[in-house]
Order: sequence, then structure tokens, then C-alpha cells
Amino acid sequence: MSVRNQNSTHTWRFSRIGGFDQVRLESAADLRALAELDQKLWVALACPTRGIEFDARTLDAIDTDHDGRIRVPEVLAATAWACDCLKDPGVLFSKSDSLSLAAINDATEEGRRLLASARQILSDLGKPEADVISVADTTDTARIFAATRFNGDGVITPDSTDDAGVRKLIEEIAACAGSETDRSGKPGITEAGMDRFYEDARAFADWCQTGENNDSIRPLGDATATAAATVKAVRTKVEDYFARCRLAAFDSRAAAPLNRDEKEYAALATRDLTASDADIAALPLARVEPDKALPLAAGVNPAWAAAMAHLQSAAVKPLLGDRTSLSETDWATLVSRLAPFEAWQGARKGAAVEPLGIERVREILTVDQRAALQDLMAKDRALEPQAQAIAAVDKLVRLHRDLGRLLHNFVAFRDFYGRQIPAAFQAGTLYLDQRSCELCLPVEDAAKHAAMAGLAGTFLAYCDCIRKATGEKMQIVAAFTDGDSDNLMVGRNGVFYDRKGRDWDATITKIVDNPISLRQAFWGPYKKLVRMIEEQVAKRAAAADSASNAKLSAAAETAANVDKAKPAAPATTAPAPGPKKLDVGIIAAMGVAFGAISTFLATAFSKVVELKLWQIGLVLVGIILVISGPSMLIAWLKLRKRNLGPILDANGWAINARARLNVPFGKSLTRVAVLPAGAKRELRDPYAEKKSPWPKLIVFALVLWAAYAFLDHKGLIHTWTKGWMGSKPVAEQPADSRSKPAPTP
Repeated sequence: MSVRNQNSTHTWRFSRIGGFDQVRLESAADLRALAELDQKLWVALACPTRGIEFDARTLDAIDTDHDGRIRVPEVLAATAWACDCLKDPGVLFSKSDSLSLAAINDATEEGRRLLASARQILSDLGKPEADVISVADTTDTARIFAATRFNGDGVITPDSTDDAGVRKLIEEIAACAGSETDRSGKPGITEAGMDRFYEDARAFADWCQTGENNDSIRPLGDATATAAATVKAVRTKVEDYFARCRLAAFDSRAAAPLNRDEKEYAALATRDLTASDADIAALPLARVEPDKALPLAAGVNPAWAAAMAHLQSAAVKPLLGDRTSLSETDWATLVSRLAPFEAWQGARKGAAVEPLGIERVREILTVDQRAALQDLMAKDRALEPQAQAIAAVDKLVRLHRDLGRLLHNFVAFRDFYGRQIPAAFQAGTLYLDQRSCELCLPVEDAAKHAAMAGLAGTFLAYCDCIRKATGEKMQIVAAFTDGDSDNLMVGRNGVFYDRKGRDWDATITKIVDNPISLRQAFWGPYKKLVRMIEEQVAKRAAAADSASNAKLSAAAETAANVDKAKPAAPATTAPAPGPKKLDVGIIAAMGVAFGAISTFLATAFSKVVELKLWQIGLVLVGIILVISGPSMLIAWLKLRKRNLGPILDANGWAINARARLNVPFGKSLTRVAVLPAGAKRELRDPYAEKKSPWPKLIVFALVLWAAYAFLDHKGLIHTWTKGWMGSKPVAEQPADSRSKPAPTP
């Protein structure tokens, strides 16, 4: 079907596929006029950039606003740009990895820049004579820029200069301020990182200057840091000790429990101990007594002896003099002498450059090489247009390979309905229950997906997939569109093959039940009847088994307690009742019911036999339609509404059409197992169940009974036996008795 847009001279061609009209994009003219195609005729209006089988870098290049979704304006912009850059946009349907340089449109400024950049890329890769460029050539930017010092990304590396001092400085800045990866793949620095480094260096130098030659901050000079560290290491424990001593001075009764219970020491005595034992370290620093000074050597908790000795030598002796104990006042004096140093340490700045040492930091600030670094960065940024051109070449090569396929999965669903290659949203094939399901999509949240996808009217099975060799996990949803659902249930296992051919263990975790096929609907009522009969038989059997077990239990209990039984009743008691006789009324009622049924069946059989052969066939068809017709009608109505749209919408697409999954197309998506052509079958099953003669005997008895009923209805039995048995012919019966049921044999 051809349609001309009212606002243009382009004639569009459409095909009726999937129950709706889909545009056919086949020529360069179609691509150039794509912006004129009414968006109401597009199959999709948006799709995600992830979760579909498509090159992510191509989608990222089209997704100009970087929101993770491809929309119509972005598709149009990419198509228009590619058409302008190529002499013949028709090559966009070639799906080739390689783009001929001759295909680039050098009649425009941008085309000439792209062509020059493509040739430069090939030259950098050692292929200056090549006349085609591929996706592989433009993807590996590290190879393209491996031999160049500058590449326009604003990152300089140690290889950007021959000056040893500048090279060393670049390495130090990268180590302290963090590195960025250059397009060549090497670590380097940016201007922002350089500025941050110099700010830290200046702040660190100023901070160090504040503490140098200041006796209030560094009373022990360089040894002050060690003294402060030793005080910090024991501060909590020392203050705990003095607090306990003050509490003991407040109330002498507190001294004993503050020194810990004797039972704790008894528990320690039961095991091998070391001085560093955690339970010992948890005990007080020394024996608690009212207002007692803290010993620094003798009487100190063994777990803290080394730390206290270090405190005495590194802090107490240099600041307070040589002594063997500390009063609480001495401790407060020691802490106050080191407080300015701790405050200075807390105000530390420029810590990022501290690993270089203050001498190297001051050397960097003195011999200012910042201008040299800025010059290198300016040279690198000067090549930014060439670098952007390289990125543009990469985009063009990718669009040359992928844009045609994207349009066939976005503007129209040609790939999906064409069945030549899988559509972009198809993740692979699920094999389960002797079927292969090709309509499988990845999902992130099965419950959330099913809320929308359930409106598709399709039987959906959500599966957890795992590759045990690698530990990879994923969730998929598979649409079953042929066969039946008898053996599809949560917990069933199958195998899922993704688009790369990798196999995953798949387990059904959730099912959205909908009709699968008319065949299933036809046999459904009969299967349901069989299941109901089986359930009733099972219930009756279970009830009978329960009753039997109860009787056996009662009999066993009676036998076990026979010696405890009461004496026999006197002879005057009434005799036990005899066998219960059947009620005559019941027998009569059964006879009447059986006679009525016999008469009805005989009449119905006689009426059927009187029909012609083709009329009998119509009667049988009518009976079948009465039984299977309603379920088939309901299934047919639902299958007509089966729609791909909600399944894709639940995955982040914006489907703009009612993409039907009718019965013929559904059969192509789910293939049921069939024997290969020419295969030979051995029908004898050595493990087949032994056939019982009872079904045949029952059928034979029913046929014999039906024949007797028919002959009796005609009066032939009465005639043949000369009135000995059977009913008289209807014509010979009295008028008032013809309405009575025929006597039973």
C-alpha cells in the first residue's frame, strides 16, 4: 500500500503486518523524508538504551540528552545527520561494520572534516592506504592516540613532556590530587587537578609554618608528636582510673566493686593468659584506692605496662621530670601542655600533599613550574576539534552499521514480524516443556512487570536464570503462544539461551495465565471433567482408607484390652441383631430409576438410529460444540486481543500501535516439538502399562445394552421370543399404555 503525505511529495509504502500498517523504510528517499512521517504511524515513540540487544555505544551516541531513553526527535536528528554526512544514505541499510571513505559526503564542511579525521585515524593505526574504516578502528581510542603526546581531551601525562622535572611533578600531582585517564589510556592530570594540588600545597606549607619554632605548640620540638601520641594512647584508661579513685574517696564502700569482683579473677585463672589478653586489659589500670596516685611502673595492669612505660619516657619525664607516679593534678598538667599541639594537629590543612614531605612541597612552591604545565594543557586543548572529529567518525561508522536496524525496531517492527533475525527486544530462547519460546525479554522486577504485561492477554512465564559457573543472574519473561499449559507451573526448570549463545539454568517463578491456543480450549472441558472425576475418586478412596484404618485401629485396641473387657452380659439380654436386610422400598426405587434411565436412553438411541448418516454426524458435532464451544469462543476472543504492546511498555518502551500476536504468528514464536522429517518410530513401548480388559468389556456391555434397548423399543424382542420377554410393538400397545415406560428386561 502506498500513501502520499499531504505536506510533501514523498510517497510512503506500508505493509499490513501484525494487524496494523507498518511503514516500509527501504531507500535513501525514505530516510530523508522520515521527519515528514506522521508520528502516529510510528510503532514506538521511545525505548530504553539498556536492556535491549543493541550496541550500547550507538544508543548513547543517539541519546543526546543522556537520559537513558531514545525518543523520536533523537532518532530524527541522528538520521538527518547521517544522511547529510553520506553521499548515498541508502548504505545505512547495509548493516556493514566497515564504511567506505568514498561514501562520506565531502561536498560539505563537516563531511570534509570527517573524511580528514577518518584518514588520520587510519594513519595513526598504521593503515594509511586503507579505503574503508570500521567500528573496530574507531572504538580503540587508546590505539589511535598511543603515539601522540596531545589528543584534545585536556589531560596531560608524564609522556607529554621531555623535561624530567615537569614529568616528576605530573606524577606527584597525579598521586596526590588523583589522576584522569587520557584518551591514550595512560593516567594523567587535568587543570582542575593541578589547581587543587597547588591549593593543598600552599595550605600545607602555611600550616607547617604556624607550628614551627613555636614552643607553646611544640614544647618538645620534633619529639612533641611522639609525646602527644603516647598520651592519646592511654588517655581514656588513665581518666577512668582517676574517676574510680574519686568515687572510692566519695564512699569507701565503692572501692571493692570498683576493683572488680573476685569471681572475674577466678574465671581468668581457668585458662592460659598473656599480658595482652583482652579481659586483662579491661581491668582497671591500677588498684583503685581513695585519692591514690597512678603508678607508672610497679602495680600497673600488665596489659598496659608497656604503654605506661612509653608514656613515662616520651611525655612525663621530658615535660614533668623523672617520677614513678602521677597525681591527678600532674596528669591534668601533662594534658594541658600538649593541648596546643593537638589543636594544631586538628587544624591540619593540605593533608593530600603531606606524603611528599614539607621540604618537597616548599621546593615545588619555590620553583614554580605551574606555567609549564598550563602550556602543555593549552597545547592539548588546541587539538580538541580533531578529537571531536574522531568521535564524530566513530558515531558515523556506528550509525552506518546500526541505524537501519534501529529504524526497523523503532519506526516499524520489521525485524520482529519478518522473523529473519530477532528483534532488538528479544533476549534469547527458552527451552521448556518440549517447546522453544523465542519471545523472551529481560526484566528487573517480575511483580512490577506483570502488573502491566498481564494486560497483553498472553500466557507469560517469569523465570529466574543463573549461570552457576560464573554466578551471573538475570530475570526473563517468556511468552508461550502455542501448545497448552497443562505442565507449565511454578518451579519447573528449563534452559535459556541468550543472544550470545550462552546457556542459563531457568526456573519458573511466576505465571500470568491466559489462553495459549484453540486446541487447548477445545480439550479443556474434557480434561477438566477427567480431573474432577479423579479428584472425586481420590477423595472417596481417601475417605474409605481413613474409615478402614479407623476400624483396624479399633479392632487392635479391642484385642489389646481383651483381658480388661467387662464380663459377658446375662442371658436375659436381647440377642444381637442379625444381618441387616435391604429395604424393599429402596430396591423398588432403584428399579424405577433404572427403568426410567433405560427408557430415556433407548428412546434417544432409537431416534439417533432413525436419522441418516450425515444427520448423525451433525448431531455428534453439535454435542461437541455444546461441550467445547463456550471455552473455544472465550479463548478465541482473548487470542484476538493478544498484544505485544503491554509487554514492551512494562520494559520501558512507549509502543504506539496495537502489535497483535495472533494464532498463526504465535505459532512461529513458540515451536512445539515435532519429529524430524523421515524419522522412524518404534511404537512398541517395553514399559507401557499392561492393558486391562475391563474398558473393552464395559464398552461391549454398553453397546449390547443399547442394541437391546433399541430392539425392545421396536418390539422385536417381544416378537422373537413370542411374548416371553420384551415389550410389545408400539402399534400393538393400548392407547392409554403407550406413554408408560417400557418394561425392563
